Amino acid sequence: MNKKQIVIRREGYMRSSSAGVSRSVRYTECQKNHAASIGGYAVDGCREFMPGGADGTVEALNCAACSCHRNFHRREVEIDVAGDHSYSYS
Repeated sequence: MNKKQIVIRREGYMRSSSAGVSRSVRYTECQKNHAASIGGYAVDGCREFMPGGADGTVEALNCAACSCHRNFHRREVEIDVAGDHSYSYS
């Protein structure tokens, strides 16, 4: 049995409609379940991500407050369209 892998590449469909659109990403409370290994649920109470190092370094991906990776913190994206309204997505 021969397996075929098909890769579909769509080029030229990226629209750069970023004129008048600003985007800011913010990481809020930590959602890491520290009691998952014993079947429970316990979070550490860290309310906001604080980088543990300078921008562009590996240490910047870990929180200085709780030592968790940035991915454990809830991500909020705020989009401001031409200065009129702001939309927030979690």
